[in-house]
Amino acid sequence: MSNAAVIPFATTLLVRDTCLCLHAQRAARALARRFDAALKPVGLTNGQFSLLMSLNRPEPPPMGPVANLLAMDRTTLTAALKPLEKRGLLSIEADPKDKRGKRLRLTPQGVAVLASAVPIWTRTHGEVEAQIESGDANRLRRDLMDLG
Repeated sequence: MSNAAVIPFATTLLVRDTCLCLHAQRAARALARRFDAALKPVGLTNGQFSLLMSLNRPEPPPMGPVANLLAMDRTTLTAALKPLEKRGLLSIEADPKDKRGKRLRLTPQGVAVLASAVPIWTRTHGEVEAQIESGDANRLRRDLMDLG
């Protein structure tokens, strides 16, 4: 006879129906698939779009703030940068203020791809917001930012 704990099936149903983490993960995956499909014609994933958009600044940002914005560690960011750098969409440059640091710069080709992606993002984002049953996308955004 096993001494293993028994978890009632009712607990499984409770977690399935109420777990904020589960529902956030499911929603995030569904949104990611939707934006991936929408952005495919310009050759970007939703993550690549967000990464490139995070570089669209007056001055090339250092890696640290970009990683923080995207909720990534630096190793994950470095891996995400490589295919975009290989495609010529961004460059990784030495930081003139700190030779150990790196700055991330959109290339002209990166700006062009991002510019072609923005209308797709705008349309898709509008469609997603229209599906929010409460009609209060700003409330959802605030709630999500409070958790992040």
